[in-house]
Amino acid sequence: MNIFETISLRRSVRNFDGCAISDSQAKQIRQSIQHASSPFGGNYTIKLVNVDDVDEFKPSTYGVIKGAKSYLLLGLDVSDARSWLSGGYALEQVVLDITAMQLATCWVSGTFRSSSFERVADLPQGQKLIAVIPVGVPAQQKSFIEKLMRTFAKCGTRKPFSDMFFMNNFSTPLPDDGQFAKPLEMMRWAPSAVNAQPWRALVKGNEVDFYYTGSGNAKILDMGIGLCHFALACDALNVTGAYVNNEFHESGPDGTTYLISFIQA
Repeated sequence: MNIFETISLRRSVRNFDGCAISDSQAKQIRQSIQHASSPFGGNYTIKLVNVDDVDEFKPSTYGVIKGAKSYLLLGLDVSDARSWLSGGYALEQVVLDITAMQLATCWVSGTFRSSSFERVADLPQGQKLIAVIPVGVPAQQKSFIEKLMRTFAKCGTRKPFSDMFFMNNFSTPLPDDGQFAKPLEMMRWAPSAVNAQPWRALVKGNEVDFYYTGSGNAKILDMGIGLCHFALACDALNVTGAYVNNEFHESGPDGTTYLISFIQA
């Protein structure tokens, strides 16, 4: 399964079959965690844990999770924007590896009211638990709440490509056949909190300037997830380059903030 197939298969699942993943699956996921990395620096921790006493929990931001026993936990230094960016970037690599294993996941960030996660997290000093991801086999039937949440968040839909990605200026939509079109399309399908899709990009020759809509560290976490999709697609297409801070970037539209640029080598 190539990365384009994996991204197309990934979806958010909230209703699981009630079983923990197997030892061999857990070993494979922990290997993925060890290999996950980020070019942005920062301080973050990813763990895979079993939480036997959580049959259902209601995160403050994203629906109801039922039947999951295995979870990925993301902890990071919440005072450092690089940690938010890297945490999303690295953990999404693991999520996509899990998707390729034909297991299901769902990003859940925000406030966690279940003490079970805090108890097993055991994070390094200075880090805070900011996201959990249930991992497992989907239940055969979606619950009513899951159906409702997917409808509310429009989980199966994305904003038009032409509304997100531009060429040379923010008035000219990016053609869908350029060298960066496929990686940006993969970014378009990345998961984000309540499916807000904050990513925006301006392509100028061999450079892609990335922006995000809204404000706050949660948006930077989402950008890390989206940039992971972009980078993996670039790797698959042999498009090499590096992320840099472009001091001469264009001013983005109102409500957007410049984040970083990708320069093709």
